[in-house]
Amino acid sequence: MQPSTVPALPASVRFRMRTALVASADGNFRQKLSQVLGGLRWQVREAEGGAQAWAEANASMPEAMIVDTWLPDLELSEFLSDFRGSFPDVDLVTASGSVAEESPRGPYRQELLYALRSIQETDTAAWNAVPSLAAQSSTVESTEAPAEPSVPALGVHDGESAPIVLSRIPDEAGTLPIRPRSSIPMNEACSTERLPELVGNADCMLEISRRVRLVAPRITPVLIEGPTGSGKELVAEALHRLSKRSRKPFVAINCAAIPEALLEAELFGHTRGAFTGAVQGRTGRIEAADGGTLFLDEIGEMPLGLQAKLLRFVECGELQRVGDNETVKVDVRIVAATHRQLAQQAQDGGFRADLYYRLAVFLIRTPALADHTQDLPLLVNHFLEKLGRDTPLKRLDQGALAKLAAHNWPGNVRELEHVLERGVILAGESPRLTTRDIDFGLAVN
Repeated sequence: MQPSTVPALPASVRFRMRTALVASADGNFRQKLSQVLGGLRWQVREAEGGAQAWAEANASMPEAMIVDTWLPDLELSEFLSDFRGSFPDVDLVTASGSVAEESPRGPYRQELLYALRSIQETDTAAWNAVPSLAAQSSTVESTEAPAEPSVPALGVHDGESAPIVLSRIPDEAGTLPIRPRSSIPMNEACSTERLPELVGNADCMLEISRRVRLVAPRITPVLIEGPTGSGKELVAEALHRLSKRSRKPFVAINCAAIPEALLEAELFGHTRGAFTGAVQGRTGRIEAADGGTLFLDEIGEMPLGLQAKLLRFVECGELQRVGDNETVKVDVRIVAATHRQLAQQAQDGGFRADLYYRLAVFLIRTPALADHTQDLPLLVNHFLEKLGRDTPLKRLDQGALAKLAAHNWPGNVRELEHVLERGVILAGESPRLTTRDIDFGLAVN
């Protein structure tokens, strides 16, 4: 699918550099949108949240701003209202598919909409292509006759993770819902047995794909267990992609990455003045996922006190924002993940047993890389193809592959990706990765 034809601009503005501000917590969304706008001769400023967007707007005085449908620090509706009051000349477009009626319609509106449509079509194109094993060549270079058939390079989605929200691309007249970022309708899913984002043909990997296909259409809660770096979030994204909720938000939160004092407000939201520093109310991650999927990563790290509040929400589907007496009804499908043995943790009292049984209705286990090393060549090809999108594609000689095969991979697939990325850098201008370029000492697990 090709993006829509780039709109023609009046000669008076065609070659003038303009400034656009992109506000989104999704780094991948910001990067792709910035690349398209840059090609249209826009100077792009990026912001991860509302407060940063405000500061960037004051510093750069942009002609336009594209804001995502959820901000991590401010309530979106309040932010937009205040922003329009302070910056009335900025053409304001949201990724949710709405154009602010109060904002001026400058000569650039068509370019903004073109950029949004362009990255939407680019994001979904990778999902539509089922890799042809016969048509692609291996990035593992052989110097002699291989003992086993060579492994083809894969053309699958890169699976980058970030909190994903519903993205509906507007047309000029108003709102036109298309499809959420990082998801496609079920009838466009890969028709092969293995899901495209789950690289590997070992029995344990095929079993994951089978289980995902079975449970994805249901609302059943799913618990994903597996060691760190084994692809638990990719499984969660696949569950969302194949579900009936795929056009709604996929919202992820790492329960181990947020301080205990802030985690409740992050999950449930809070009202203005609920605690020191709460200058504005905001919607929590649970409410932001309404209609879609909530991914609770590292659920085993959640404090016991907060587990009780989460249990109440799981049981009745209602939540209370911090500092509010009113309850809010929210419809989400919960997918949780942990690297711990959560059943044992519940038995030992480190995790609420009642919450565990609510979350672990359907269990999926992601294996350590050491348990499916036969997939190593396939994974190597996948990551080298991914790295080759921005730099010349490199190949791996047999000696380097043997060195990788001898490693025990304590950091699993994530460690492999980092080792290969470092190897590509160390190889410099050479088209091949050799044993000299494979260094495990600095691997980030």
